[in-house]
Amino acid sequence: MRRDSAAQWIAIIVLAVIVAVAVWLFVFQRPSPRGPAPAALNPTPASVSSAPHYPISAARVPVSASTAPLPPLQDSDAGVLQALLALPGMQGVSDLLVRQAIIPDIVATVDALPRQQLGSTRILPLRTPASAFAVSQTGDQQTISPQNYQRYDAYMRVLESADLKALVAWYVHDYPLFQQAYRELGYPKAYFNDRLIATIDNLLAAPEPTQPPTVRKQGAFYVYTDPALENLSAGQKMLIHAGPQNEAKIKAKLREIRELLAGQQLPSGRS
Repeated sequence: MRRDSAAQWIAIIVLAVIVAVAVWLFVFQRPSPRGPAPAALNPTPASVSSAPHYPISAARVPVSASTAPLPPLQDSDAGVLQALLALPGMQGVSDLLVRQAIIPDIVATVDALPRQQLGSTRILPLRTPASAFAVSQTGDQQTISPQNYQRYDAYMRVLESADLKALVAWYVHDYPLFQQAYRELGYPKAYFNDRLIATIDNLLAAPEPTQPPTVRKQGAFYVYTDPALENLSAGQKMLIHAGPQNEAKIKAKLREIRELLAGQQLPSGRS
């Protein structure tokens, strides 16, 4: 994880929650040139789905009153931004969002979260906080500094103020654009809502360390010293990196989103 760009993952998590497309993630390296989409590089069993496991029609949200046709995906950025800013509690996202390829980048990010590697970091749809990644030094041991968690305050404020029912309703209304972007990512027979639910489940399964994890410098990056943490999915590592309080808040929002999108509650005892 690079010091100066770790916050991108938490930024992406918050955006994806806000737009009801899962969670933001942060990476520990500077953005690299856009490359092949992670989905195209690493096909999953979802690519051969025949029917949706979680059909979008089962989402528990009010039916949209809008009858306006959706714009073409390649021309959707202006409409997406306008719709997001009009939703309750979403005004703060204006200064955080990268305003191009919004839906394709969200779709690619959600698809990448359960993987161990993100792939191209140019898929991330949020701006990075300006402050540097912070670590605490005790002797020869380094841990993620609690001061680091404050870098995400602006994103968490938007997350906490967002009206999730309104956001999910917007997502359901615009779902054909998300589905098209998912097909173009390399899944012509799969369903984005299924991938979103799978991603949420992966994130909810992230461990919850009670102490700041130890890290070590590996070249230009920081990595977790505990192999069990370093081998987690990219999204799970992000949640741990966000700090225990932020992780708990994000997971609570993810559970709400999952209930709304899947049309059912999580099984008893599921975290």
